[in-house]
Amino acid sequence: MLSLKFRMYLLVIIMFGIIYAVITVIGTAMGMENFYFYLTFALALMFIQYLIGPKIVEWTMHVRYVDESNSPELHAMVEDLANRAGIPKPKVGIASTSLPNAFAFGRTISDGRVCVTEGITKLLDRDELKAVLGHEISHLKNRDVLTMTILSVVPLVLYRIAWHLLFFGSYGRRRQGGEYLALVGLAALLFYFITNLLVLYASRIREYFADRGSVLLGNAPSAMASALYKLVYGSARMNKEMVRDVEGLKAFFLNDPSRAMNEIRELSHIDLDRSGTIDPDELQFLYSKKIQLSFSDRLLEILSTHPNMLMRIKKLSEYN
Repeated sequence: MLSLKFRMYLLVIIMFGIIYAVITVIGTAMGMENFYFYLTFALALMFIQYLIGPKIVEWTMHVRYVDESNSPELHAMVEDLANRAGIPKPKVGIASTSLPNAFAFGRTISDGRVCVTEGITKLLDRDELKAVLGHEISHLKNRDVLTMTILSVVPLVLYRIAWHLLFFGSYGRRRQGGEYLALVGLAALLFYFITNLLVLYASRIREYFADRGSVLLGNAPSAMASALYKLVYGSARMNKEMVRDVEGLKAFFLNDPSRAMNEIRELSHIDLDRSGTIDPDELQFLYSKKIQLSFSDRLLEILSTHPNMLMRIKKLSEYN
């Protein structure tokens, strides 16, 4: 399996290669100085996001940071996993929401924060919670949050260019080159959709690698699988308003809560003894089965920030 770092670097090269490839076309259509304006604008937005992003996550999720005296067991698990991963111990926070989930964020490894929601602490047992924390620690170790921010700038640039050219082209058809501008704008819009799909792909593969990272930190694959299984059912019980409130941050989450209802159907045959968990024997049974996704499930995954949950747990069965 190609490493996450290699795949991410390759995606960065491809994304900025696309930008470079359209520079000559954009230059003749709208002037090179306009292209650099949009590039500078997008980079400025990315830098602002880099600076204030952690605060936005904290405000949106109502995060309160806790010390060892308040949550000794949670701190002990995070410290142990951080030592195993070879990174500084991140700040530990609890989000005031009953939606069961966890997330990691921060500008750098030394600025890392790992947060769990109040809902997930009531849903998972100790081994499952530690597996989830291992997943989030792996995100910090892999530095994939920063890479995702860099990748996201390319669709943003193309979207701004497409909007400008389509607007300018539609109102400038009587002027020489107006139709050409609109045509180039459509091409930029097409590349926007393509690069956005690549960003979604990067988001999905980082989840697979974080799952694997949790196992490499000493957590049982079945504990990680059980945690994901419980999160799906826990998310499905939440009201739609609560899920809608965190829609903009779901890429940070362990799973996509807005897909929980669809995922219940897929996962219904994994828990053979109906215990509400996935034990090693059930994970081994899943490993022996061939999984074939429908066309609609594959399409939904392509347009999602997270992998198909059934395939994700199937992947965990390979580490069992």
